[in-house]
Amino acid sequence: MSVMTQPSMTDDVVEKPIEWKLPITYGILALIAVVLYAIVVPSGVNTTFQLSTRGTSWITIPNFSLPSKATGVVIALALIALAAYAAWTTRRRVKVGWWLPVTVGVLFVFGFLVYAAAGSSAVVPLTTLLAGGLALSVPLIFGAMCGLVGERSGIVNIAIEGQLLLGAFFAAVAASLAGNAYVGLLAAPIAGALVGALLVWFAVSYWVDQIIIGVVLNVLVVGLTNFLFSTVLTQNSETWNARQRLPTMPIPVLSEIPIIGPVLFNQTILVYLMYAVVILLNIFVFRSRWGLRMRAVGEHPKAADTVGIKVNRTRVINTIFAGSIAGLGGAFFTVGTGLAFGKEMSAGQGFIALAAMILGKWNPYGALGAALLFGFSKNLGNLLSTIGTPVPSEFLLMLPYLVTILAVAGFVGRVRAPAAENIPYKK
Repeated sequence: MSVMTQPSMTDDVVEKPIEWKLPITYGILALIAVVLYAIVVPSGVNTTFQLSTRGTSWITIPNFSLPSKATGVVIALALIALAAYAAWTTRRRVKVGWWLPVTVGVLFVFGFLVYAAAGSSAVVPLTTLLAGGLALSVPLIFGAMCGLVGERSGIVNIAIEGQLLLGAFFAAVAASLAGNAYVGLLAAPIAGALVGALLVWFAVSYWVDQIIIGVVLNVLVVGLTNFLFSTVLTQNSETWNARQRLPTMPIPVLSEIPIIGPVLFNQTILVYLMYAVVILLNIFVFRSRWGLRMRAVGEHPKAADTVGIKVNRTRVINTIFAGSIAGLGGAFFTVGTGLAFGKEMSAGQGFIALAAMILGKWNPYGALGAALLFGFSKNLGNLLSTIGTPVPSEFLLMLPYLVTILAVAGFVGRVRAPAAENIPYKK
Protein backbone atom coordinates (compact mmCIF):
# COMPACT_ATOMS: atom_id res chain seq x y z
CA MET A 1 0.00 0.00 0.00
CA SER A 2 1.51 3.25 -1.08
CA VAL A 3 1.46 6.22 1.15
CA MET A 4 0.27 9.51 -0.39
CA THR A 5 2.16 12.57 0.78
CA GLN A 6 0.91 16.10 0.47
CA PRO A 7 3.33 18.60 -1.07
CA SER A 8 4.54 21.06 1.49
CA MET A 9 4.07 24.79 1.07
CA THR A 10 7.83 25.26 0.89
CA ASP A 11 8.10 23.04 -2.19
CA ASP A 12 6.41 25.70 -4.31
CA VAL A 13 8.49 28.56 -2.95
CA VAL A 14 11.02 29.79 -5.46
CA GLU A 15 13.86 31.79 -4.01
CA LYS A 16 14.60 35.10 -5.61
CA PRO A 17 17.84 35.23 -7.56
CA ILE A 18 20.78 36.66 -5.68
CA GLU A 19 21.60 40.24 -6.67
CA TRP A 20 25.33 40.86 -6.81
CA LYS A 21 25.07 44.56 -7.62
CA LEU A 22 26.27 45.82 -4.23
CA PRO A 23 29.26 43.46 -3.84
CA ILE A 24 30.35 44.21 -7.41
CA THR A 25 30.11 47.95 -6.74
CA TYR A 26 32.12 47.62 -3.54
CA GLY A 27 34.67 45.50 -5.39
CA ILE A 28 35.08 48.14 -8.11
CA LEU A 29 35.58 50.83 -5.47
CA ALA A 30 38.15 48.63 -3.71
CA LEU A 31 40.00 48.08 -6.99
CA ILE A 32 40.08 51.82 -7.66
CA ALA A 33 41.39 52.36 -4.13
CA VAL A 34 44.17 49.83 -4.65
CA VAL A 35 45.30 51.50 -7.86
CA LEU A 36 45.00 55.15 -6.81
CA TYR A 37 45.47 55.14 -3.05
CA ALA A 38 48.03 52.33 -2.66
CA ILE A 39 49.98 52.33 -5.94
CA VAL A 40 49.73 55.67 -7.75
CA VAL A 41 50.06 57.94 -4.73
CA PRO A 42 53.72 58.92 -4.24
CA SER A 43 55.74 57.76 -1.24
CA GLY A 44 57.20 60.06 1.39
CA VAL A 45 54.49 62.74 1.18
CA ASN A 46 51.76 63.74 3.61
CA THR A 47 48.19 65.05 3.38
CA THR A 48 47.19 67.75 5.88
CA PHE A 49 43.63 68.17 7.16
CA GLN A 50 41.94 70.98 9.05
CA LEU A 51 39.03 70.11 11.34
CA SER A 52 38.23 73.48 12.86
CA THR A 53 38.95 77.15 12.48
CA ARG A 54 39.44 79.68 15.21
CA GLY A 55 36.30 81.18 16.62
CA THR A 56 33.93 78.46 15.40
CA SER A 57 33.95 76.28 18.53
CA TRP A 58 35.14 76.29 22.10
CA ILE A 59 37.83 73.75 21.22
CA THR A 60 40.28 74.46 18.43
CA ILE A 61 41.50 71.18 16.98
CA PRO A 62 44.97 71.56 15.49
CA ASN A 63 45.70 70.51 11.93
CA PHE A 64 46.97 66.98 11.49
CA SER A 65 48.93 65.26 8.73
CA LEU A 66 48.76 61.66 7.55
CA PRO A 67 51.30 59.74 5.47
CA SER A 68 49.51 59.58 2.14
CA LYS A 69 50.68 56.17 0.90
CA ALA A 70 50.35 54.33 4.21
CA THR A 71 46.87 55.77 4.75
CA GLY A 72 45.89 54.80 1.22
CA VAL A 73 47.07 51.22 1.76
CA VAL A 74 45.05 50.91 4.98
CA ILE A 75 41.92 52.29 3.31
CA ALA A 76 42.34 50.00 0.30
CA LEU A 77 42.67 46.95 2.54
CA ALA A 78 39.62 48.01 4.52
CA LEU A 79 37.57 48.40 1.34
CA ILE A 80 38.68 44.97 0.12
CA ALA A 81 37.57 43.46 3.43
CA LEU A 82 34.20 45.21 3.26
CA ALA A 83 33.68 44.10 -0.34
CA ALA A 84 34.45 40.49 0.68
CA TYR A 85 32.04 40.78 3.62
CA ALA A 86 29.34 42.12 1.30
CA ALA A 87 29.87 39.18 -1.07
CA TRP A 88 29.69 36.72 1.85
CA THR A 89 26.45 38.20 3.23
CA THR A 90 24.92 38.33 -0.24
CA ARG A 91 25.77 34.70 -0.92
CA ARG A 92 24.19 33.68 2.38
CA ARG A 93 21.23 36.05 1.87
CA VAL A 94 22.02 37.90 5.08
CA LYS A 95 20.58 41.39 5.29
CA VAL A 96 23.06 44.13 6.11
CA GLY A 97 22.04 47.49 7.54
CA TRP A 98 22.77 50.95 6.23
CA TRP A 99 26.12 51.03 8.01
CA LEU A 100 27.89 49.09 5.25
CA PRO A 101 27.27 51.47 2.31
CA VAL A 102 27.88 54.47 4.57
CA THR A 103 31.21 53.04 5.79
CA VAL A 104 32.31 52.18 2.26
CA GLY A 105 31.37 55.65 1.03
CA VAL A 106 33.12 57.49 3.86
CA LEU A 107 36.30 55.44 3.51
CA PHE A 108 36.40 55.84 -0.26
CA VAL A 109 35.85 59.62 -0.10
CA PHE A 110 38.40 60.09 2.66
CA GLY A 111 40.92 58.05 0.68
CA PHE A 112 40.20 60.17 -2.38
CA LEU A 113 40.94 63.31 -0.35
CA VAL A 114 44.22 61.79 0.86
CA TYR A 115 45.17 60.90 -2.71
CA ALA A 116 44.08 64.20 -4.28
CA ALA A 117 45.93 66.41 -1.77
CA ALA A 118 49.01 64.19 -1.34
CA GLY A 119 52.14 66.31 -1.23
CA SER A 120 50.18 69.53 -1.65
CA SER A 121 51.05 72.55 0.47
CA ALA A 122 47.35 73.32 0.79
CA VAL A 123 45.31 72.12 3.75
CA VAL A 124 42.07 70.18 3.23
CA PRO A 125 39.41 71.99 5.33
CA LEU A 126 37.03 69.19 6.31
CA THR A 127 34.59 71.43 8.19
CA THR A 128 34.36 73.86 5.29
CA LEU A 129 33.91 70.94 2.91
CA LEU A 130 30.99 69.59 4.92
CA ALA A 131 29.38 73.01 5.42
CA GLY A 132 29.62 73.83 1.72
CA GLY A 133 28.17 70.45 0.80
CA LEU A 134 25.20 71.06 3.08
CA ALA A 135 24.63 74.51 1.58
CA LEU A 136 24.63 73.18 -1.98
CA SER A 137 22.16 70.49 -0.93
CA VAL A 138 19.51 72.87 0.41
CA PRO A 139 17.58 73.50 -2.86
CA LEU A 140 17.93 69.82 -3.78
CA ILE A 141 16.42 68.73 -0.47
CA PHE A 142 13.47 71.11 -0.75
CA GLY A 143 12.93 70.03 -4.36
CA ALA A 144 13.11 66.35 -3.45
CA MET A 145 10.55 66.83 -0.66
CA CYS A 146 8.27 68.58 -3.15
CA GLY A 147 8.52 65.71 -5.62
CA LEU A 148 7.96 63.17 -2.85
CA VAL A 149 4.68 64.71 -1.67
CA GLY A 150 3.45 65.12 -5.25
CA GLU A 151 4.27 61.62 -6.44
CA ARG A 152 3.03 59.99 -3.24
CA SER A 153 -0.27 61.70 -4.12
CA GLY A 154 -0.20 60.45 -7.71
CA ILE A 155 1.07 63.62 -9.42
CA VAL A 156 4.39 63.51 -11.26
CA ASN A 157 6.05 66.89 -10.81
CA ILE A 158 8.57 67.61 -13.54
CA ALA A 159 8.01 71.32 -12.87
CA ILE A 160 10.24 71.41 -9.78
CA GLU A 161 12.84 73.24 -11.85
CA GLY A 162 10.33 75.97 -12.63
CA GLN A 163 9.19 76.14 -9.01
CA LEU A 164 12.75 76.63 -7.80
CA LEU A 165 13.39 79.32 -10.40
CA LEU A 166 10.16 81.22 -9.75
CA GLY A 167 10.73 80.94 -6.01
CA ALA A 168 14.15 82.54 -6.45
CA PHE A 169 12.59 85.29 -8.60
CA PHE A 170 9.78 86.08 -6.13
CA ALA A 171 12.20 86.03 -3.20
CA ALA A 172 14.61 88.44 -4.89
CA VAL A 173 11.91 90.89 -6.00
CA ALA A 174 9.97 90.87 -2.73
CA ALA A 175 13.13 91.23 -0.64
CA SER A 176 14.35 94.09 -2.84
CA LEU A 177 11.07 96.01 -2.69
CA ALA A 178 10.73 95.57 1.08
CA GLY A 179 14.43 95.89 1.84
CA ASN A 180 14.12 92.79 4.00
CA ALA A 181 15.25 89.25 3.17
CA TYR A 182 12.56 87.72 5.38
CA VAL A 183 9.85 89.18 3.15
CA GLY A 184 11.47 87.40 0.22
CA LEU A 185 11.46 84.18 2.23
CA LEU A 186 7.71 84.55 2.72
CA ALA A 187 7.12 85.26 -0.98
CA ALA A 188 9.05 82.27 -2.30
CA PRO A 189 6.55 79.56 -1.24
CA ILE A 190 3.77 81.50 -2.97
CA ALA A 191 5.65 81.27 -6.27
CA GLY A 192 6.11 77.52 -5.94
CA ALA A 193 2.46 77.06 -4.97
CA LEU A 194 1.32 78.98 -8.07
CA VAL A 195 3.26 76.65 -10.36
CA GLY A 196 1.92 73.67 -8.43
CA ALA A 197 -1.64 74.97 -8.81
CA LEU A 198 -1.23 75.25 -12.59
CA LEU A 199 0.22 71.76 -12.75
CA VAL A 200 -2.55 70.09 -10.79
CA TRP A 201 -5.28 72.14 -12.50
CA PHE A 202 -4.36 70.80 -15.92
CA ALA A 203 -3.63 67.32 -14.56
CA VAL A 204 -6.88 66.91 -12.60
CA SER A 205 -9.38 69.03 -14.53
CA TYR A 206 -8.25 68.35 -18.10
CA TRP A 207 -6.38 65.04 -17.66
CA VAL A 208 -3.30 66.42 -19.42
CA ASP A 209 -0.26 64.17 -19.22
CA GLN A 210 1.57 65.33 -16.10
CA ILE A 211 5.05 64.99 -17.57
CA ILE A 212 4.12 67.11 -20.59
CA ILE A 213 2.51 69.86 -18.55
CA GLY A 214 5.50 69.86 -16.19
CA VAL A 215 7.90 70.43 -19.08
CA VAL A 216 5.64 73.18 -20.46
CA LEU A 217 5.54 74.92 -17.09
CA ASN A 218 9.34 74.82 -16.86
CA VAL A 219 9.61 76.50 -20.26
CA LEU A 220 6.95 79.06 -19.26
CA VAL A 221 8.74 80.02 -16.05
CA VAL A 222 12.13 80.28 -17.78
CA GLY A 223 10.70 82.51 -20.50
CA LEU A 224 8.73 84.69 -18.08
CA THR A 225 11.59 85.24 -15.65
CA ASN A 226 14.08 85.89 -18.47
CA PHE A 227 11.76 88.50 -19.97
CA LEU A 228 11.17 90.27 -16.67
CA PHE A 229 14.86 90.10 -15.81
CA SER A 230 15.84 91.73 -19.12
CA THR A 231 13.14 94.42 -19.07
CA VAL A 232 12.43 95.28 -15.43
CA LEU A 233 15.08 93.92 -13.10
CA THR A 234 18.07 94.95 -15.23
CA GLN A 235 16.84 98.49 -15.90
CA ASN A 236 16.22 99.27 -12.23
CA SER A 237 18.17 96.71 -10.28
CA GLU A 238 18.46 98.80 -7.11
CA THR A 239 14.70 98.71 -6.69
CA TRP A 240 13.78 95.31 -8.13
CA ASN A 241 16.88 93.17 -7.80
CA ALA A 242 19.04 94.39 -4.93
CA ARG A 243 20.97 91.86 -2.93
CA GLN A 244 19.36 90.88 0.36
CA ARG A 245 20.67 88.05 2.51
CA LEU A 246 19.17 86.14 5.41
CA PRO A 247 21.36 86.57 8.49
CA THR A 248 23.17 83.64 10.04
CA MET A 249 21.55 82.48 13.27
CA PRO A 250 24.02 80.40 15.32
CA ILE A 251 22.31 78.27 17.95
CA PRO A 252 23.92 78.87 21.36
CA VAL A 253 26.10 76.02 22.64
CA LEU A 254 25.24 73.71 19.72
CA SER A 255 27.01 75.92 17.18
CA GLU A 256 30.23 75.68 19.21
CA ILE A 257 30.45 71.89 19.12
CA PRO A 258 33.63 70.98 17.23
CA ILE A 259 33.18 70.01 13.57
CA ILE A 260 29.40 69.43 13.52
CA GLY A 261 28.52 72.70 15.29
CA PRO A 262 29.64 75.08 12.51
CA VAL A 263 28.22 72.72 9.88
CA LEU A 264 24.72 72.11 11.27
CA PHE A 265 23.95 74.82 13.79
CA ASN A 266 25.50 77.99 12.37
CA GLN A 267 23.04 78.46 9.54
CA THR A 268 20.23 80.71 8.34
CA ILE A 269 16.58 80.19 9.18
CA LEU A 270 16.10 78.65 5.72
CA VAL A 271 18.38 75.72 6.60
CA TYR A 272 16.64 75.24 9.93
CA LEU A 273 13.31 75.17 8.05
CA MET A 274 14.80 72.47 5.86
CA TYR A 275 15.56 70.35 8.94
CA ALA A 276 11.99 70.80 10.15
CA VAL A 277 10.43 69.98 6.76
CA VAL A 278 12.35 66.71 6.42
CA ILE A 279 11.62 65.55 9.98
CA LEU A 280 7.95 66.51 9.90
CA LEU A 281 7.37 64.98 6.49
CA ASN A 282 8.93 61.70 7.62
CA ILE A 283 6.53 61.65 10.57
CA PHE A 284 3.39 62.74 8.76
CA VAL A 285 3.86 60.69 5.57
CA PHE A 286 4.12 57.40 7.45
CA ARG A 287 2.47 58.03 10.83
CA SER A 288 -0.53 60.28 10.31
CA ARG A 289 -3.99 60.13 8.76
CA TRP A 290 -2.93 62.70 6.17
CA GLY A 291 0.01 60.55 5.11
CA LEU A 292 -2.09 57.38 4.98
CA ARG A 293 -4.65 59.07 2.75
CA MET A 294 -1.94 60.56 0.55
CA ARG A 295 -0.28 57.20 0.03
CA ALA A 296 -3.64 55.54 -0.62
CA VAL A 297 -4.44 58.12 -3.30
CA GLY A 298 -1.07 57.56 -4.92
CA GLU A 299 -1.24 53.77 -4.83
CA HIS A 300 -4.90 52.85 -5.35
CA PRO A 301 -7.18 55.88 -5.83
CA LYS A 302 -10.30 53.79 -6.54
CA ALA A 303 -9.96 51.96 -3.24
CA ALA A 304 -9.35 55.27 -1.50
CA ASP A 305 -12.51 56.69 -3.05
CA THR A 306 -14.60 53.77 -1.82
CA VAL A 307 -13.72 54.57 1.80
CA GLY A 308 -14.64 58.22 1.43
CA ILE A 309 -11.32 59.86 0.54
CA LYS A 310 -11.76 62.64 -2.01
CA VAL A 311 -9.02 61.65 -4.43
CA ASN A 312 -8.79 64.70 -6.68
CA ARG A 313 -9.16 67.17 -3.83
CA THR A 314 -6.36 65.42 -1.97
CA ARG A 315 -4.15 65.61 -5.05
CA VAL A 316 -4.87 69.31 -5.56
CA ILE A 317 -4.13 70.30 -1.97
CA ASN A 318 -1.00 68.17 -1.67
CA THR A 319 0.46 69.34 -5.00
CA ILE A 320 0.00 72.99 -4.10
CA PHE A 321 1.52 72.35 -0.68
CA ALA A 322 4.43 70.53 -2.31
CA GLY A 323 4.97 73.50 -4.63
CA SER A 324 5.34 75.81 -1.65
CA ILE A 325 8.11 73.56 -0.33
CA ALA A 326 9.96 73.83 -3.64
CA GLY A 327 9.52 77.60 -3.54
CA LEU A 328 11.44 77.68 -0.28
CA GLY A 329 14.26 75.86 -2.05
CA GLY A 330 14.26 78.56 -4.72
CA ALA A 331 14.74 81.23 -2.05
CA PHE A 332 18.15 79.73 -1.34
CA PHE A 333 19.50 80.93 -4.70
CA THR A 334 18.81 84.58 -3.85
CA VAL A 335 18.10 85.57 -0.24
CA GLY A 336 19.68 82.38 1.07
CA THR A 337 23.07 83.20 -0.45
CA GLY A 338 22.79 86.98 -0.77
CA LEU A 339 22.79 86.99 -4.59
CA ALA A 340 20.68 88.98 -7.00
CA PHE A 341 18.41 87.09 -9.35
CA GLY A 342 19.99 85.87 -12.59
CA LYS A 343 18.73 84.14 -15.69
CA GLU A 344 18.08 80.42 -15.20
CA MET A 345 20.00 80.45 -11.94
CA SER A 346 18.40 77.20 -10.79
CA ALA A 347 20.65 75.51 -13.40
CA GLY A 348 18.86 72.17 -13.57
CA GLN A 349 18.70 71.63 -9.80
CA GLY A 350 15.04 70.66 -10.04
CA PHE A 351 15.84 67.65 -12.22
CA ILE A 352 18.64 66.63 -9.87
CA ALA A 353 16.15 66.88 -6.99
CA LEU A 354 13.91 64.42 -8.81
CA ALA A 355 16.85 62.06 -9.14
CA ALA A 356 17.53 62.43 -5.40
CA MET A 357 13.91 61.58 -4.65
CA ILE A 358 14.11 58.41 -6.76
CA LEU A 359 17.50 57.53 -5.28
CA GLY A 360 15.91 57.90 -1.83
CA LYS A 361 13.01 55.60 -2.82
CA TRP A 362 10.31 58.19 -2.15
CA ASN A 363 11.34 58.37 1.50
CA PRO A 364 12.16 61.73 3.17
CA TYR A 365 15.31 60.50 4.89
CA GLY A 366 16.43 58.59 1.82
CA ALA A 367 15.94 61.64 -0.39
CA LEU A 368 17.81 63.73 2.18
CA GLY A 369 20.79 61.39 2.03
CA ALA A 370 20.79 61.38 -1.78
CA ALA A 371 20.64 65.18 -1.97
CA LEU A 372 23.47 65.48 0.56
CA LEU A 373 25.52 63.06 -1.50
CA PHE A 374 25.13 65.18 -4.61
CA GLY A 375 25.79 68.47 -2.80
CA PHE A 376 28.89 67.08 -1.09
CA SER A 377 30.33 65.68 -4.31
CA LYS A 378 29.77 69.01 -6.07
CA ASN A 379 31.47 70.94 -3.29
CA LEU A 380 34.28 68.38 -3.26
CA GLY A 381 34.95 69.11 -6.94
CA ASN A 382 34.96 72.85 -6.24
CA LEU A 383 37.36 72.46 -3.31
CA LEU A 384 39.82 70.20 -5.09
CA SER A 385 39.97 72.52 -8.07
CA THR A 386 41.09 75.36 -5.79
CA ILE A 387 43.78 73.57 -3.75
CA GLY A 388 45.51 72.08 -6.76
CA THR A 389 45.44 68.31 -7.31
CA PRO A 390 46.69 65.80 -9.89
CA VAL A 391 43.05 65.05 -10.70
CA PRO A 392 42.08 66.49 -14.13
CA SER A 393 39.75 69.49 -13.96
CA GLU A 394 37.33 67.82 -16.39
CA PHE A 395 36.91 64.94 -13.94
CA LEU A 396 36.24 67.36 -11.09
CA LEU A 397 33.44 68.97 -13.12
CA MET A 398 31.81 65.61 -13.78
CA LEU A 399 32.41 64.30 -10.25
CA PRO A 400 28.92 65.01 -8.81
CA TYR A 401 27.20 63.42 -11.78
CA LEU A 402 29.54 60.44 -11.68
CA VAL A 403 28.85 59.94 -7.98
CA THR A 404 25.11 60.09 -8.62
CA ILE A 405 25.32 57.52 -11.43
CA LEU A 406 27.39 55.17 -9.27
CA ALA A 407 24.96 55.58 -6.40
CA VAL A 408 21.93 54.88 -8.57
CA ALA A 409 23.62 51.90 -10.23
CA GLY A 410 25.10 50.38 -7.12
CA PHE A 411 23.29 51.39 -3.98
CA VAL A 412 19.62 51.82 -4.82
CA GLY A 413 18.65 48.43 -6.15
CA ARG A 414 15.10 48.03 -7.33
CA VAL A 415 12.76 50.98 -6.89
CA ARG A 416 9.03 51.15 -7.41
CA ALA A 417 7.19 54.39 -7.98
CA PRO A 418 3.67 54.93 -6.58
CA ALA A 419 1.37 52.83 -8.75
CA ALA A 420 -1.14 55.57 -9.68
CA GLU A 421 1.23 58.41 -10.54
CA ASN A 422 0.55 60.15 -13.86
CA ILE A 423 -2.83 58.37 -14.06
CA PRO A 424 -5.83 60.77 -13.91
CA TYR A 425 -8.61 59.61 -11.62
CA LYS A 426 -11.90 59.55 -13.47
CA LYS A 427 -14.78 58.78 -11.18
